[in-house]
Amino acid sequence: MDSTLTVSSSPHIRSKESVSRIMLDVVIALIPAAIAAVISFGWRVALVIAVSVLSAVITEALVQKLMKRPVTIKDYSAVVTGILLAYNLPPTIPLWIAVLGSVVAIVLVKQIFGGIGHNFMNPALAARAILLAAWPTEMTTWESSNFDAVSNATSGATSSATPLAILKSGEGVWAELPPLWDVFIGKVGGCIGEVSALALLIGAGYLLIRQIISWRIPVTFIATVALLTWAFGGDGLFTGHGIYHIFSGGLILGAFFMATDYSTSPVTPKGQLIMGVGCGIITSVIRLVGGYPGGVSYSILIMNIATPLIDRYTRPRIYGEVKGNV
Repeated sequence: MDSTLTVSSSPHIRSKESVSRIMLDVVIALIPAAIAAVISFGWRVALVIAVSVLSAVITEALVQKLMKRPVTIKDYSAVVTGILLAYNLPPTIPLWIAVLGSVVAIVLVKQIFGGIGHNFMNPALAARAILLAAWPTEMTTWESSNFDAVSNATSGATSSATPLAILKSGEGVWAELPPLWDVFIGKVGGCIGEVSALALLIGAGYLLIRQIISWRIPVTFIATVALLTWAFGGDGLFTGHGIYHIFSGGLILGAFFMATDYSTSPVTPKGQLIMGVGCGIITSVIRLVGGYPGGVSYSILIMNIATPLIDRYTRPRIYGEVKGNV
């Protein structure tokens, strides 16, 4: 029988990609940053990453069993959450805080709302925000990289301030800032996964080539931060250090790996552009006016909350819809 005109239930368009394949691609894309972190800070960061990932996977399995849901740890989404959480932690973080962060991310932000695809904000970033509020000292104690340790031993310096902290301090920052190349490759202090922009960009390139993410959110996010910090971040108009703001403070990590999360970002092209610009504006305001030198995490979380509203006003009109209908 000719089935050309047979009408069946949706979906009518199918993809060969699966959740597990997409998440595995994200894991692969995050590997260069892990290698760079081990080189910069030593093998302890590998332990932090492993503890964070194992805690996330075990917590997800236990919670799903308790809620009598199918156990879906083989889709790698819990692995991605664990890695991203670890990447947002300092190298010196106590391991029990990493475990607690994974539990918070999986239970309070992901599973309690229904699991993957139902969480309204990025689990790793939400957990980081909670940990930062609860243990600010442990979450903001930066260790110098191994490269810094060598140079500090030679010069007698002991400072491990991040480039953003130096920029936040005000006058004389050009003299105190590390070379831009050191910031780019990861020869500075900071969170585990954010220090090497080079390693993150290699992973981001892989995701773009695989078409796992779109360019819209990352490019508009980064461009907005660069423009605003250059225009308003210096002693006068257009005297700011926009390039340092791009490669410091987790902007590359957040723009490519967390703001693009399928569950918490807009689905329409126009909405994605709005998301990127919104994240960039909020990050710049926090960095330039607020008391916190970062801002990437909070900007993404705020725009995550605004995503349903963005989707509502940017969705295409349904064919045949009468203007004015809701």
